[in-house]
Amino acid sequence: MPALAAELVMYTRDSCPFCRRFEREVAPVYAATPEGRRAPLRRVELPAGGIRGGGLNEPVIATPTFVLVDDGRERGRITGYLNDDMFWGLLGRLVAGIDTAERTQEHRAETP
Repeated sequence: MPALAAELVMYTRDSCPFCRRFEREVAPVYAATPEGRRAPLRRVELPAGGIRGGGLNEPVIATPTFVLVDDGRERGRITGYLNDDMFWGLLGRLVAGIDTAERTQEHRAETP
């Protein structure tokens, strides 16, 4: 079982209608899903002017932006939210990417 080092950071604003839609459609069930257990959701209010640094590959300037962070570094992101089907599909790919990277590292550690 992989260590719980990953999290999904949601950059949000109170005035964001797509953020509110995500909160209605996905947030109530997120923690109970395999993705939610693998990468718990943490919400961050996006300041005016966006945010840079802190392990991000590029600035976050739009809401919602979902950044998958693993070991303190951005591993991928989803910018925007249209519907739950699209979100789950994109998130599934991001989470699979960190799981694949961890399996590769474990294999290298086991190989003499």
